[in-house]
Amino acid sequence: MQRVTGSLIEMSPGSYDDGMHGYPQSGSYNTEPFQHEHTGIGKEQQSKDSIFFRDGVRRIDFVLSYSEDDKKMEKRQMFEANLQKVGLELEVEDKTEAEDGKTYFVKIHAPWEVLTTYADVLKVKVPFKAIDIPTKKEWKWLVNPFRLPKHIMHPDPEVYTACFDKSKSDFFLIDDRDTFFPPSTRNRIVYYILSRCSYVADDCEKDKRGIKRLLNNGTYSSAFPLHDCRYWTKSHDPNCESQRHALYKHWAGFLCFYKEQPLNLIRKYYGEKIGIYFAWLGFYTEMLFIAAVVGTLCFLYGYSTFENNVWRKEICDNSIGGKMVMCPLCDHKCTYWKLNITCISTWQAHLFDNPATVFFAIFMGIWVTLFLEFWKRRQSRLEYEWDLVDFEEEQQRLQLRPEFENHCTLRKINLITQEMEPYLPITSKLTRAFVSGVTILFWISLVICCIMGVIAYRLAVYAAFASVMKDTNIDGTFMTPQLATSVTASSINFIIIMVLNVMYEKVAVWMTDLEIPKTHMEYENKLTFKMFLFQFVNYYSSCFYVAFFKGKFVGYPGDYVYMFGQGTKLRNEECEPGGCLIELTTQLFIVMTCKQLWGNIQEALVPWLKNWWSSRKTKKHPESLYTRWEQDSDLQIFGSLGLFDEYLEMVIQFGFITLFVASFPLAPLLALLNNIIEIRVDAWKLTTQFRRPVASKVHNIGAWDEILSGIAILSVVTNAFIMAFTSDMIPRMVYMYSYSDDMSLKGYVKHSLSVFQISDFQKQNEPDALLNPKWFVDIKTCSYQDYRYPPNHEKKYQHTFLFWHILAAKLAFIIVMEHIVFTVKFFVAWMIPDVPADVRVRVKRERYLVAEYLHTYEVEKLKGQISQMNDSAPL
Repeated sequence: MQRVTGSLIEMSPGSYDDGMHGYPQSGSYNTEPFQHEHTGIGKEQQSKDSIFFRDGVRRIDFVLSYSEDDKKMEKRQMFEANLQKVGLELEVEDKTEAEDGKTYFVKIHAPWEVLTTYADVLKVKVPFKAIDIPTKKEWKWLVNPFRLPKHIMHPDPEVYTACFDKSKSDFFLIDDRDTFFPPSTRNRIVYYILSRCSYVADDCEKDKRGIKRLLNNGTYSSAFPLHDCRYWTKSHDPNCESQRHALYKHWAGFLCFYKEQPLNLIRKYYGEKIGIYFAWLGFYTEMLFIAAVVGTLCFLYGYSTFENNVWRKEICDNSIGGKMVMCPLCDHKCTYWKLNITCISTWQAHLFDNPATVFFAIFMGIWVTLFLEFWKRRQSRLEYEWDLVDFEEEQQRLQLRPEFENHCTLRKINLITQEMEPYLPITSKLTRAFVSGVTILFWISLVICCIMGVIAYRLAVYAAFASVMKDTNIDGTFMTPQLATSVTASSINFIIIMVLNVMYEKVAVWMTDLEIPKTHMEYENKLTFKMFLFQFVNYYSSCFYVAFFKGKFVGYPGDYVYMFGQGTKLRNEECEPGGCLIELTTQLFIVMTCKQLWGNIQEALVPWLKNWWSSRKTKKHPESLYTRWEQDSDLQIFGSLGLFDEYLEMVIQFGFITLFVASFPLAPLLALLNNIIEIRVDAWKLTTQFRRPVASKVHNIGAWDEILSGIAILSVVTNAFIMAFTSDMIPRMVYMYSYSDDMSLKGYVKHSLSVFQISDFQKQNEPDALLNPKWFVDIKTCSYQDYRYPPNHEKKYQHTFLFWHILAAKLAFIIVMEHIVFTVKFFVAWMIPDVPADVRVRVKRERYLVAEYLHTYEVEKLKGQISQMNDSAPL
């Protein structure tokens, strides 16, 4: 592009303050209404993809839009006058030239003087020397099929950077002022000014400041930076980079699913915050490939060995399982049944409940550690490459939320900076935290009540399903009352989850706003923990119930346990002889799959439908009259919390594939397939359906990192308990090694069942005689799954020694498995350094060069001053 030589608006002395607000000192405002600048170039002569003022030179860094409203005119004019005072240049597009004939567009350009001033204030890192350390060699033949073109992957050369200093501008590599600051940095600087600029003449009114307030009160209808072109084609302007089109072509297309992501271009166009998210999502998906392969092999092992499953054969054998009469599974409406009707469900259980599952549970405990440790290394490399190494302190100090500054009228001295800063009194903090905490507890209690309702539904309808299936002669081989109850309850639970999510999200934002966090990072962290805590209970509570409570507290036929007492007639659910693991698998599959399908459909379809609806009228006019700012204005808004839902969705998925993976080894495969689609759907909607978001800098994934670490630790415990108490693995192992004559599972089924005398049934438990099957003749006993003494024993219906033997084995397994996995986890974490060696070298090299070059620069500058003084001194 050409250098800006046009008519810059002259700034009066003192227009720039100390940099903490980004607006003129009080008293320096020109209270005359701002008159918009017009030129003689008509709309027909201007390219629809133009991202410049009508002079074709000054780049549009931000756009404001509004509809005419006399009540808001004074605020708007004062705000624009104050923007002009700090050096921004404005140009208006009259409503008569707009597509709808109602909307004004105010285009904003930040000249070099403004950019350099605020780059100094915000400590923007810029290049000062090319990289002089050679990069590592790669196996090109192996990675080339997955590579993108070099100009897409590395749009800028590798350089050493340092914080910009306006007084030392000749120290940096400034080849072209118009391209020195990328568009993402330019719009971040302009938004910083907009967020802190007052819209009244008296700057002392702290609550009369910022573009957010003007958007909320309707003074402006929108504020956004521009996309640089249409996504489906390059811009005709040679000065336009057309990075949006490059991202759409090489990143958003589904056919690029096997290609690496152009992270550097994403960062350059959208900023570091969005770049970090896609870097994390891509890395997570790559690591899922390993887990998916191992999980699939474990599933295939179960599929290939079910024919050799001795205890399954016994259940399906008419001479063994066909002669075992089982006690009713509910009161009155359920009748006696034969064990062989569970043949299919027993086969299904073996697919997931086999010796390979133990290996996979231990493997996933190690995998999650490798994922977190290698992500730290990947993140540290991005921090260096994207100039985020020392960013955290800058963000905390400089990016105070305007809402915090507006609400906090009290000031105190910061002991570090020795400057006055706003603060919230401790009494106000405690009060707000208390209200927030009580609200969170109320909503979590509401979720628990809903889960209890679903459990009550399961208990209530089980008998109904059993009766209906008997009356309609439904084949119980493929559809059992347990399966029908599980599927319908899981579906109802999913609907409840989605409804509560929509309601709670608004409450969580309200609670976080109530607490008035100081910085943007603090705001996001508070909202993150609130939302995840709720989502954790909302999504996982049903899985925890099936895994750790169902079938564990049922009593026995003579003394059943009832939910909320015997008067409710809601008898606690029992597990099938195959165990509750298959039901946990069903629950996990339904909730996880439905959530992912619904999420992807919602993410892709809803923005598209909204944009289609809002842009219908534009198709009635020639496309050549539809300008870049009008096209972007019709797109959806990508808010400051736009990535929050994306992170939350992936972290909830991460919980599913780690906390309960012992019950469903195919969960990583489902997650992998979903994430391959997720990356491209997110990329597509970001490049095509949303306005360009304001660039934002972060140096990591924030509070999500701590949440992932917490889930990783908890997953070891949950999987150990699933293997011990939900799976039948331990009882089978105890029988095989301690009670079997030939070290096999022959006779295990009969060994795992206890006998009950039918005449001992209490009246409220006894099944209706009219429902008894035809084969139920002269049968005196029935079997149930437990380890209790028979009715003719002196310890009638009490737990046998075998029960305590198995319980001890389960507890021992939990302790051993947890110690093994935690030991390996900590060893792996200790062995893998968080920062790669070459990154440490580059960071040290950059810091050394900054100090060395600045020293040389200052010495040469001093020498020049001394020489100039000597030359001008009188002889």
